[in-house]
Amino acid sequence: MAPLSVFRVALLVSFSVFLTVVLGFGLPALLNAAMRMLGLPETSVTECIVVLYVVFVLYVATPRIPRGLVEVKGKAVFITGCDSGFGNALAKHLHKLGFTVFAGCFLKDKGGEGAKELEEFHSDRMKVVQLDVCSEEQVNKAVEFIKDNLEDSEKGLWAVVNNAGVSTFGEVEFTSMDTYKQVSEVNLWGTIRVTKAVLPLIRRAKGRVVNLASMYGRMGNAMRSPYCVSKYGVEAFSDCLRYEMKTWGVKVSIIEPGNFIVATGIMTRDIVATTANKLWNEAPSDVKEDYGKAHFEQHMALMRSYCNSGQRDMAPVLDDITDAIMSKRPYTRYHPMEPHWWIRVQVMTHLPGAISDRLYF
Repeated sequence: MAPLSVFRVALLVSFSVFLTVVLGFGLPALLNAAMRMLGLPETSVTECIVVLYVVFVLYVATPRIPRGLVEVKGKAVFITGCDSGFGNALAKHLHKLGFTVFAGCFLKDKGGEGAKELEEFHSDRMKVVQLDVCSEEQVNKAVEFIKDNLEDSEKGLWAVVNNAGVSTFGEVEFTSMDTYKQVSEVNLWGTIRVTKAVLPLIRRAKGRVVNLASMYGRMGNAMRSPYCVSKYGVEAFSDCLRYEMKTWGVKVSIIEPGNFIVATGIMTRDIVATTANKLWNEAPSDVKEDYGKAHFEQHMALMRSYCNSGQRDMAPVLDDITDAIMSKRPYTRYHPMEPHWWIRVQVMTHLPGAISDRLYF
């Protein structure tokens, strides 16, 4: 995360102090009024505050409450985007747990390293398939392969994990419509395309649909509009699907990772440099003139600073996906992210825009 300016830090500290004061004086007064309405002694207010604080601490500090696990034996999972990052690591992790894994790799037919690595398991439970989620033909072929290789096709497919995705950046006026289309084609339409293709198998198993969204599916950010648009779409699609699948006993979960740039290598300095050159070279002349090269370079420097940011360990994401697949009562949403990002999501989704805008932009 790039360092905040002194002004923004001061605002965040001031906001924290303001909340502390409001809760310190306002909460007791509110509880006093509630006690009077209920006919209880006002001396109970202190105890109420202590109880509320203890509940909050327990909520934050305690491990996830066990909700029972499904039996792994005989269950199969289809994962997209297994060439690298979360998908590749998840395929190995679920295979280790005993699942049969159908790993969709974009570069399998081109000898991609990620696909080779998974094929080297030489296991009957690790099956690598060629998959471009933007290709209806390849998606249908992958689903046919899954049907032909399920241990018991009548039981269906236990879970699909829509992980395949791409990321990009750029201010709106520097970003072409083709870029918006390309990012949504993978992140959103790819998720929808794969889900629709495997849904009959998932319904048969009363299984799981797990969609990788992002914290940027819950809040916007400057320079990230193509990515945010696609991930907001994944969130909406997943919510609608969850309502529809309840009748069938299918559980739909959304994973909203925070910043895992370092862990996944999804953005490097070389990628930033290539993207920056493309953005500047393809931008309309009036946009370049209005914004200026200095403004553009400043924002590209900001993007370069993100390349070494974020969590280095993918375990929080893998653990949440695993829980969504294995728990008898999976959560609707999972939030594997650092505390400051979690706070930012809550501020930007629950407080008035005037406050969150002042704090973060």
